[in-house]
Amino acid sequence: MNAAASLFAGLLFACGTAGAQVPESGRAQEMGFSAEEVASTVEDRYIDRMVELAAAGRLDDDRALLARLQAIGAGLIRAAVALKPEAAAWQWEFHTTSDTEVDAICMAGGKILVGSAFVRQLALNDGELATLLAHEVAHAVAEHHRETLSEALFLNRYPAVPVEVVLERLESDVSVQIRLSKLSSLQESEADQLGMVLAHRAGWPAADMVSFYRKLSDGDQLALVAGAYPASASRLSMAKGMALLFQSDR
Repeated sequence: MNAAASLFAGLLFACGTAGAQVPESGRAQEMGFSAEEVASTVEDRYIDRMVELAAAGRLDDDRALLARLQAIGAGLIRAAVALKPEAAAWQWEFHTTSDTEVDAICMAGGKILVGSAFVRQLALNDGELATLLAHEVAHAVAEHHRETLSEALFLNRYPAVPVEVVLERLESDVSVQIRLSKLSSLQESEADQLGMVLAHRAGWPAADMVSFYRKLSDGDQLALVAGAYPASASRLSMAKGMALLFQSDR
């Protein structure tokens, strides 16, 4: 590519980005895809996943847990909308699955899937379950999925790659995942803290939030404490510190 063409591509790339901020922390984010683009693409994947689980008889097969998720989630959504008003227009959904490979997953636009085996393994009470859900809601509110796809786009240095292509590369290319690992770790820490804020504003006791992270720390073989997640001891320390802040707000 000659210098003129390179400059033109750079200008196109710059014009295609948009600034955003994470609620509460104010951390700046650079977005290369619109929220609508990401939501549309992720929704297709989400529907495929739901159909697959339903066909296997593993979707919403724990009706009692599903009722708990929906009741707890309603309060968390209200807290989320207070922080990010546009979240009121999202089609929020909470589902359970008996697939043992799933702990908790959030997709862009408020689609949350929780593994019933994971909840049973930790014996979560409602306050602890609210903390788990709030972590996932925080990912949606902070638009972490959109940010990750945008950063993967920026690694390419090309201005016109469709979001579907970037998503496929992100899922299949280990080198991209490694290059984005620092961002992933930051997002998980952010979801821990923002999630506790959401749970607190939804009326859940800080003691249950600390208890949730203590259970994760005690069971550090669990998927939710592996990979991109911060060290379990650090997460527990964070939770204790946030709980003290909530007490000082009274």
